[in-house]
Amino acid sequence: MERFFKLHEHGTTITSEFSAGFISYITAVYIIIVNATILAVAGIPIEAGIIATILTSFFGCILAGLWSNSPLLLIPGMGLNAMFTYTIVQSGGFTWQEALAMTFVSGLIFVAIAFTPMAKVITSAIPNSLKEAITIGIGILLILIGFDNAGIITNSEHTLLAIGDLSSPSVITTFIGLIITVFLFIKNVPGNLLLSIIITSLISIWLGGATFEGGSFSTASFNEYFDVFGKASWAQAGNIVFWLTSISFAMVVVFENIGLIHGQSKMLNRPESSKKSLQATAVSVLSAGIFGTSPTVSSVEAAAGITAGGRTGLTSVVAGFMFLVSILFIPVIKMVPASAVSPILILIGVLMLQNIVHISMDDLTESFPALLIIVLIPLTYSIADGMAIGFILYPLMKLLMGKGKEVHPALYLIAILFISNFIIPYVF
Repeated sequence: MERFFKLHEHGTTITSEFSAGFISYITAVYIIIVNATILAVAGIPIEAGIIATILTSFFGCILAGLWSNSPLLLIPGMGLNAMFTYTIVQSGGFTWQEALAMTFVSGLIFVAIAFTPMAKVITSAIPNSLKEAITIGIGILLILIGFDNAGIITNSEHTLLAIGDLSSPSVITTFIGLIITVFLFIKNVPGNLLLSIIITSLISIWLGGATFEGGSFSTASFNEYFDVFGKASWAQAGNIVFWLTSISFAMVVVFENIGLIHGQSKMLNRPESSKKSLQATAVSVLSAGIFGTSPTVSSVEAAAGITAGGRTGLTSVVAGFMFLVSILFIPVIKMVPASAVSPILILIGVLMLQNIVHISMDDLTESFPALLIIVLIPLTYSIADGMAIGFILYPLMKLLMGKGKEVHPALYLIAILFISNFIIPYVF
């Protein structure tokens, strides 16, 4: 292990790496039930979604550790799972099988970018204001989804949204759970999100919002999962909208991962590791379409492992095997109620809003397109549509203000692709 991971060179030990790997796993294990819950809305059976999330996380973490030798966590990403379910399946009218095919296509595009100089071109082409806006817009969407799943907000005949039944056990449990989640997070309690899910689940049972009745502690069944693994559908491959949606999906995947990996490489003070980290992430996204889940990201929870002393890929490998062990507890994981998941969605969404401080409000050609992305992602329930408006408007405003030379040529091409995404469906 010393020779392969170069522990001494990176100033770490086997003990430190194992400890950091366990901490990384504990901070990110919530994704198993949260991701599966969101995929279930798209039609993927909950147990199959849990298994898909576990296997994808296992493969991604092992890949990150062995290929890039960085302590990354490659797991299904929050926001991308929302785009998979709410944008592509529910709003776009595609099946979850077709959405898996789009995940695979986005992985292929990502691989083509990560293993060529295109990654550097795209990184320099997208202005920071738009990168930050995507993260913030996704954050608001996650908050909206969290409130909606809990029943705190609901549809209204007279307005778009209204307050739900505040006396229902689910709503009460979610509010209590949110307070607990925020408290544990602020106190930086180890495994705070996992601990929050456990406590809130118990409260939900106590208040009558959930029950153990019908639950089983028998070993997990893979019968449902075999109907999901490798079941990407290419029935719409002849439809231009399928490919435009796939490209939009890929752009969100690429932009989000480039930003995350850049930040984590800075934490490690190892900028040279970003190239292989990006490559590992790209292959991981490709695998997600096969395993049966939404695309992976280099999760922000990796920061917990880095802070705990993780410096090499051994941290990722340990976390990966911890995810694999989770497969023994699927019957228990399935019992987690929506009211225990919603506080996690809301907290993560709020944390993503903090990026708004990085958007300069002094120049409207920078801030206005960014703010439209932030507003339109949750209002349209579509990450791709909200992002498209901002990416079209940004170069247009720069041109109108005589600042066209400030725009990277690649961004003009991206804007044209987004315009095509709006126009072509009406032509065909």
